[in-house]
Amino acid sequence: MKCQKLMTDSFEQVLAEVERLLNGLSRDDVLQQPSRDSNSIAWLVWHLTRIQDFCISRLMGEEQLWVKDGWHNRFGRKSDPTDVGSGHGPAEVAALQTPDAETLLDYLRAVAGRTQKYLSSLKASDFDRKVEDSYFKPPPTVGAYLVGVLSDNLQHAGQAGYVRGLIKGQGWQPF
Repeated sequence: MKCQKLMTDSFEQVLAEVERLLNGLSRDDVLQQPSRDSNSIAWLVWHLTRIQDFCISRLMGEEQLWVKDGWHNRFGRKSDPTDVGSGHGPAEVAALQTPDAETLLDYLRAVAGRTQKYLSSLKASDFDRKVEDSYFKPPPTVGAYLVGVLSDNLQHAGQAGYVRGLIKGQGWQPF
């Protein structure tokens, strides 16, 4: 299997996991926090989507969809491209509002579509290119950077699934 195919299939899995876990949830369900200092499903899905949008936009050298397509307006937030949820405490988590679960999913679908477009443009040699980002010492390769984004996304999707189980009980998973 080629790197490109592995990455496209893996990022498709993030979207599939989130579609499954949001299925049938109301706005109240996705905003519910199991405890005052816990993340809601809405915050977890918003955060994983913001991370993917932030990172893929950086790799593409383009503006984030959060700003470019006005997604921040749908969430009642500022257009701050650095607001991805990192470092948010309980007050910031509780402050995140979403019109409904479908809006969370629509934003992820838009970002996932852009991610697939970017991944399909890569050649094998692109995965070995260094990512110029002062945050990382030493700078990672594009391949390692993408694995980091994927790992973050899958962890948060799993956490959102766990929260769903806490608030809705067992039986929502097909296996």
